Amino acid sequence: MAVKMRLQRHGSKKRPFYFIVVADARAPRDGKFIQKIGTYNPLTVPASIQLDRQKALDWLHKGAQPTDTVRRILSFKGVLYLKHLLRGVKLGLFDDATAMTKFQAWHEEHEAHVKRRNDSHRNTQRQKKAYVPPVRKVEEVAQPANDAPAAEENTEA
Repeated sequence: MAVKMRLQRHGSKKRPFYFIVVADARAPRDGKFIQKIGTYNPLTVPASIQLDRQKALDWLHKGAQPTDTVRRILSFKGVLYLKHLLRGVKLGLFDDATAMTKFQAWHEEHEAHVKRRNDSHRNTQRQKKAYVPPVRKVEEVAQPANDAPAAEENTEA
């Protein structure tokens, strides 16, 4: 039985909401599934992703094949990197504690990057919404010729 990790669409028309599920490859998109491992909401800015990292990792180790979109989600959440590190542990390249240290360092850096990106997005949105008063054109009024010498006298004093 070929098992896939894929998105299952929910939500109304033009308001998508997805469950990340593990399902038989032959099952319909919104049909029967084996296990639900998370949710994905693309309508929020940034898109909100809830994922059970351990369940996803277990299914990857069992041979479940993620679809392209789910692969990107797993990569964003660090599941694929964790799988890569655990393979290094299995091959004896480093121990489990080193792998977890590397993953924690990556995770902290990744979270900081996402926070910076979200903050910059919020700032640009606030600047777009900020009220800027309209600029009025002031017509230049021609000054009489006798005022010009008076202005020169004021600068000398």
